[in-house]
Amino acid sequence: MFGMADPTRVVVLDHTADLGGAEIALARLLDALPPAEFAVTTILFGDGPLVRLLRDAGHRVVIVPLDPAVRDLARSEAGLGSSALKAALQSGPFLARLAGRIARIRPDVIHTTSLKADLLGMNVAKLTRTPLVWHIHDRISADYLPSRTARVFRALARRVPTEVITNSYATASTLEPIPHLTVAYPGFTPEQLGIPIAINVLPQPRIVGLVGRISPTKGQLEFVRAAAAVLRNRPDVEFRIIGSALFGHEEYERQVRSEISELGLDDRIRLLGFTDDPLAAIDQLSLLVHASTTPEPFGQVIVEAMIRGVPVIATGSGGAQEILDPDPEGELLGLLVPPGDVDALAQAITTVLDHPEDAAERAARAWRSAQDRFPISRTAEVVSEVWRRAARAR
Repeated sequence: MFGMADPTRVVVLDHTADLGGAEIALARLLDALPPAEFAVTTILFGDGPLVRLLRDAGHRVVIVPLDPAVRDLARSEAGLGSSALKAALQSGPFLARLAGRIARIRPDVIHTTSLKADLLGMNVAKLTRTPLVWHIHDRISADYLPSRTARVFRALARRVPTEVITNSYATASTLEPIPHLTVAYPGFTPEQLGIPIAINVLPQPRIVGLVGRISPTKGQLEFVRAAAAVLRNRPDVEFRIIGSALFGHEEYERQVRSEISELGLDDRIRLLGFTDDPLAAIDQLSLLVHASTTPEPFGQVIVEAMIRGVPVIATGSGGAQEILDPDPEGELLGLLVPPGDVDALAQAITTVLDHPEDAAERAARAWRSAQDRFPISRTAEVVSEVWRRAARAR
């Protein structure tokens, strides 16, 4: 009688334990994987909310500390020429500790899920002779990264990892052609699914919100300026910014607060800070705005609004446009506006508020589309197959 095969051992590397989009996506993915087939250990380079989130869900987490000067480097500063990143890539003690931890686990696959982890994981995968999977959540382009870093990273992606996963076709398009590339959309869990909200029966005042970390690329300043234009004709509307600054963007948050005060809108635009329950915040909205000024790799909060039945306006580029692409009948799933265009954003918000029935119909179509395209079960199936291929390559 044949026994059950041993599970495939996977080590996941992430440089941060803060709850960014990639980290939330990772937590949902780990929950959805078949435990009998995969034994996953997540190694993080610092402590933080992700550690508690994963451990509370029963996942194994190990912390191998990395110098905070490297770990917390902003993406825009993390050029391959930066002294801090060079030091990390050449850091014998850190790489030795990391390799030692991984060697004791004897993984069949190493899976890196951030750009810093991708780079730091290269030498460790080579030292331990383990197939390497890069899960890329960032667009590898000059509007997202220092240009030299983007060029080198694209070249490395073709040569170093055994397999590459991206979170969207928009992200994949920023890489050079790679035969071993797979797109796996970040998924939502069954518990997150709500029902479409009839926008025309929501109580007054109408509430328009932007949910996500505060950052220059996320468009909070443009959102505030569009809100000012809308409020001139619709003083009954309340605007909310839900999120906080991460990765060194506290100065930008101060700029946003200052702009609100200078416009005299402290009583109409509320900054609610970080929430550990974004769906509850989304459920209170009449409209979710995704105002990113540069193309997004994906746009997880858009999907979260879709599965709750909340109408969406997003900037028409990158992953946001991919998510809100017309359904098979060619009907819109949400309104798209040009990135950085405050007037267009204000007009779109006004259109939704003035025509709630149309907005509710779009939201219902988006709700149906999201259930087919973005369930976490599909994400887990795609990633599992990549891991199987990578393990066989060993």
